[in-house]
Amino acid sequence: MLLGSYTGGQSKGIYLYRFDENSGQITPQPQQVMLSDNPSWLTLSADRHVLFAVNENGEGARDPIGRVSAYRIDPVHGTMRMINRAASLGTEPTHASLSKDGRFLFVANYAVSADPGGMLTVLPVGKNGALGAAVQVKTYRASMVNVERQSSPHVHSVVSSPDGRFVFVQDLGGDRIYAYRYHPERREAPLAALAEQPFTALPAGSGPRHLLFSRDGRYAYVTLEMTGQVAVLEHHEGHLTLRQTLPLAPEGFAGKLSAAALHFSPDGRFLSVTSRGDDNHLVSFAISASDGSLTRVDRRAVEGVEPREFAFSPDGRFVLVANQRSQAVKVFRRDPASGKVLDLVQSLRIDQVSDIKFLPQGR
Repeated sequence: MLLGSYTGGQSKGIYLYRFDENSGQITPQPQQVMLSDNPSWLTLSADRHVLFAVNENGEGARDPIGRVSAYRIDPVHGTMRMINRAASLGTEPTHASLSKDGRFLFVANYAVSADPGGMLTVLPVGKNGALGAAVQVKTYRASMVNVERQSSPHVHSVVSSPDGRFVFVQDLGGDRIYAYRYHPERREAPLAALAEQPFTALPAGSGPRHLLFSRDGRYAYVTLEMTGQVAVLEHHEGHLTLRQTLPLAPEGFAGKLSAAALHFSPDGRFLSVTSRGDDNHLVSFAISASDGSLTRVDRRAVEGVEPREFAFSPDGRFVLVANQRSQAVKVFRRDPASGKVLDLVQSLRIDQVSDIKFLPQGR
């Protein structure tokens, strides 16, 4: 398993650990530490042989330039060696995803400051995994609903539809999800806005963060960071329609709200979401097979602060939570049948841990 982190404190970069699926235990010491500035989000190629890590740099960081680093992963040992690095042309890149054909990497530049503001950058990917210079940049407009957090665009994620024909960009600063048609043959401009519906407007001040599609592509699920909610949208040919919105915190909760990560369970029956701010829980929902709607089945305290990301073990018997501000990965046992998160198995200290990705079994 690979762990990303922020490196303003004690963390050094990307960590490679072994995870025992029988016991749920992570080895006490990493097998490798790859030095890197703020590799906060990790993206693996389809064959798991190449890793792309955004370097979430910006003003005040040791390196103020937003970048993305590419690494070759050894197919036997999982160890990494650098291929190359490319500028993201923005600041604080927080997320990246590959086109379904692996030819382009879509990078979400969050950009804390208003200048240059959040943007999407498209980087070509060579056959060996090397990143080329940016070929396309997309900029956006802020909603100004929340003056403190939405005075400029903040692109938080970019995700392709399961068939790869459409690409969706979540702008927290604009309360919008932008839709593009993907044209792989256009090497210099592979993304084209949908003329009939270039964006989907979400509730004012909600702040869309991360998005996932159901396996069949009929439904999309998005965290609304600023209102602490998860939303269900129906998808058809690049068009999204809001169908359901659910709170993550309990009724009457008066603290700070902040929805973050969301992932499907390995069997696809459940969706789990992290609720940060003053809540700090992992909230799990059963997914309706008929209409994609959500029904809450569990709320489990993460036993830490700021659960930025999490990951299910490949067999679904464990869930690992990256508690960024309490400096630890928490391993919990999980019941795959009910979707409920059970007892704590292990706590592994990692300063400013931000992401968790599993490599294939047998490495």
